[in-house]
Amino acid sequence: MYQLRILFNPYLFPFITALCLALVSGQSKADDAASIERGRYLMKIAGCNDCHTANYALSDGKVAEEQWLLGDQLGWQGPWGTTYAVNLRLYMKTLSEEQWVKKAATTQLRPPMPWFALRDMTEQDLRSIYHYIKHLGPAGDPAPAYVPPGEPVKGPVVKFP
Repeated sequence: MYQLRILFNPYLFPFITALCLALVSGQSKADDAASIERGRYLMKIAGCNDCHTANYALSDGKVAEEQWLLGDQLGWQGPWGTTYAVNLRLYMKTLSEEQWVKKAATTQLRPPMPWFALRDMTEQDLRSIYHYIKHLGPAGDPAPAYVPPGEPVKGPVVKFP
């Protein structure tokens, strides 16, 4: 009975409430940090930076993190036309976490984007990717728009047979 009186003591209740909120908030920050770190890891091992970060593959991954995922001017050209790796940092700015998870699990994109890899990721991995990209924040310019087959393009392209 004594313990209940302490919890409901009008002088201690606000303090205990604040303490509980601080503990929950601290756990939330730790969860967020772990999710962001997982997203960073996924960007490296899933090959996202290879296309969505200019010169990442050419520099053996030695691109400053603040330049990651800004898209690229390099086109990927084949029978589908010419595609460009989008600026994911601007793209994520337009989506909620739930929209991203749904889109990543259901979308089909033009080559060479391995959209099926997104579909095969766990929901938690998709959420970590979202948290990481949101953590980086919006930056850069949009990548060039898709160009249909046979239409001229500006800039360099990788041609597929």
